[in-house]
Amino acid sequence: MEYMTIEGQFPRLCGSAVTLGKFDGVHKGHRKLISRILEQKKETGATAVVIAFVSDRKTIFTKAERRDLLEHMGVDVLLECPLNSEIRHMKAESFIRQVLVGALQASYVAVGEDFRFGFERKGTPDLLVNAGARYGFKADILSKEMEGTRKISSTYIREELAKGNMEKVSSLLGRDYFISGVVEHGRGMGHRDFFPTANLVPMPEKLLPPNGVYVTLSSFGQEIYPGITNVGYKPTIGETFVGVESYLFDCEKNLYGKTCTVEFRKYLREEHKFSSFEALKKQIQEDIRKGKDYFSR
Repeated sequence: MEYMTIEGQFPRLCGSAVTLGKFDGVHKGHRKLISRILEQKKETGATAVVIAFVSDRKTIFTKAERRDLLEHMGVDVLLECPLNSEIRHMKAESFIRQVLVGALQASYVAVGEDFRFGFERKGTPDLLVNAGARYGFKADILSKEMEGTRKISSTYIREELAKGNMEKVSSLLGRDYFISGVVEHGRGMGHRDFFPTANLVPMPEKLLPPNGVYVTLSSFGQEIYPGITNVGYKPTIGETFVGVESYLFDCEKNLYGKTCTVEFRKYLREEHKFSSFEALKKQIQEDIRKGKDYFSR
């Protein structure tokens, strides 16, 4: 997959099938849009292009995580477009003419029914359909995916993530929420005093679930280990940064420096400070028991 951050001009492409949005969580609604441009790729040979508008807000998946997800789905080109002054003040008609038609030579465009773009958000799905009739591209306006009576959206996912409701988050995303990174050296206290762990430091842009302990699956390439993961400051030990520390069941390998993806299945308990290391160790043993029980079921 080709990837580019737009700092000025958009690249010139030929015969693109394009979808646009923030694609914060690459959730079920986003996947519906991406599936449409992939269908066009298969049917017509069009280049499948995702334009992802980027803000400074923390994101459900980081840019790197999103790139991996989209590449795995089969997207050809990802254009990350910061919402700078130039983009914010570009009129909708100008964006259609200069970007979709001029630079990307779009033959097909898919957006959600609530998509808005251009200066003062005056660009609407109907405007896209009318422009397509004039400029020679087909515009599809897709209805929102639903979870019960509520529309699936990044806002909905953020609400459930803030509650630690990982089962609901997984349902809305269409896959488990995850954190990716490279295993780093911690203080070594896990190996020396408690239980061997794999430590990640999440990117600053990453939107995290509440501090606490979770049932997780950790992947290192093709190797997958069930376990439990603590998200937070580890107050009994006295860390000053938020870390992601996973105890992996039945794993004695040296994992330092390896890329790891931790998938979150269930919230077990909140993080809190214990009166002693011995009390902490006892609680971790109970967390491990609950984690193993989860996977046995």
